[in-house]
Amino acid sequence: MNDLTDAQRQALEAAAFRRLLQHLDERKDVQNIDLMNLAGFCRNCLSKWLDAAASDQGLNLDYESCREWVYGMPYENWKAQYQKPATEAQLEAMKQHGHQH
Repeated sequence: MNDLTDAQRQALEAAAFRRLLQHLDERKDVQNIDLMNLAGFCRNCLSKWLDAAASDQGLNLDYESCREWVYGMPYENWKAQYQKPATEAQLEAMKQHGHQH
């Protein structure tokens, strides 16, 4: 890793991020609450991180545009098509982990 240029490192990070988004797109069965409970982040977190990164670079992206980027469609469409109601066990696990999402 030490002999990579900044451009190479950024290109690899970007490729890995694109692959993560592809993987999440292929696994629509994995609910955000499951991601939060197991990994401490979800698709909405990725959207917020993109929004913050854009802001840090002086770019004017809004949160909903970032969500569409991460979800591959408008969030409301994804939610209507793929989001299932959270189970009591999922909600309890979220409380136990103290996620403020």
